[in-house]
Amino acid sequence: MASDPQSSHRQLPSWPVSIEHQNFGQTGRWPGNLTEISFRVTLLTRRERKMVSGAGARVFRSLAEVGEQLRSTGCIADSIATTTVYLAAKLQKPLLLEGPAGSGKTQLAYAVAGAALAVVERLQCYEGINEEKAIGKFDEPLQRLCVDLKAKSTSVDWESLQAELHDQRFFRAGPLLRALQHENPCVLLIAELDKVDHAFEALLLELLSVWQLSIPKLGTLKARSIPFVVLTSNEERRIGDPLRRRSFYLRVEHPTAEREAEIVALRTPDSTHEFHAGMAGLAKALRGWSLEKPPLVSEILDLAQAPKVLRTEQITAETRDILLPLLAKTEADRRKLLLRDGFASLIYDAQQYTAEALRRGEA
Repeated sequence: MASDPQSSHRQLPSWPVSIEHQNFGQTGRWPGNLTEISFRVTLLTRRERKMVSGAGARVFRSLAEVGEQLRSTGCIADSIATTTVYLAAKLQKPLLLEGPAGSGKTQLAYAVAGAALAVVERLQCYEGINEEKAIGKFDEPLQRLCVDLKAKSTSVDWESLQAELHDQRFFRAGPLLRALQHENPCVLLIAELDKVDHAFEALLLELLSVWQLSIPKLGTLKARSIPFVVLTSNEERRIGDPLRRRSFYLRVEHPTAEREAEIVALRTPDSTHEFHAGMAGLAKALRGWSLEKPPLVSEILDLAQAPKVLRTEQITAETRDILLPLLAKTEADRRKLLLRDGFASLIYDAQQYTAEALRRGEA
């Protein structure tokens, strides 16, 4: 009788979480708002880099702790996102994140890794990527060197040499294989999966189903530990159903003005609440202007630093030329903001959004 393909992996080190009962707020119901995942950029100290390098993963002892640890890395996630991360870790399911570019999908993987002190193995997808880039390939120069050295021997067992050349010692692992080889569970980030075709997606099914990879001439390599897998998509192409069925799904949008003000506050804690709301209002106005390259969350954080450096917390129509290189990333967008009254109109919209956000905050 065939054995259960999952059975050989049940004792593997898995993502370190333990279940505790948690209430979803006072009502015990799921929140109705769309999932938002938002981030600020943090610089790791030398000690933190050493901790994240793989010295051992931190255990998420409860659902509440997941949220706390994510926030400590600069990630502000709502209860839906936090709970989904927790369940994906516990049930060893990939996490599929879809949404517009720059909404914070990729950074969730780094936030989870930072929260759990784990390593990130990243596979950046692009059109034309192949198995060698994803899984790895044999190191042919090293193989030739081995053959040359063996050939100098008076007696060579060529059959044994051929087997030796196809040993794992001669295989240069790619991100997918490296993710399975860690003694402690890592975070495997497969970024922009929508840039590859369905054939490449099929390559991932064995990995995400039974946590192993079958490699020609090398054999089947099973996982030493089960990684936390994050798949991201900017929706340039629809991800196939086989991967969707195996994954938990989160929709990630740009943050609301209130949420973005909270993110800016994390980066600029010395600034006023009005400034934080103003930056969030400007971000909302920019994204509503149909720019070719609307600002990412990270770009708004960069923009928030400029007034502080210039010793002002006011962004007005008169600051257009100074801030234009930070706001417009294409010539078309630059020309649009240079139109007569264009920037002034943008600032007016931003002020209206800011006033609205401040009123809601006071209500």
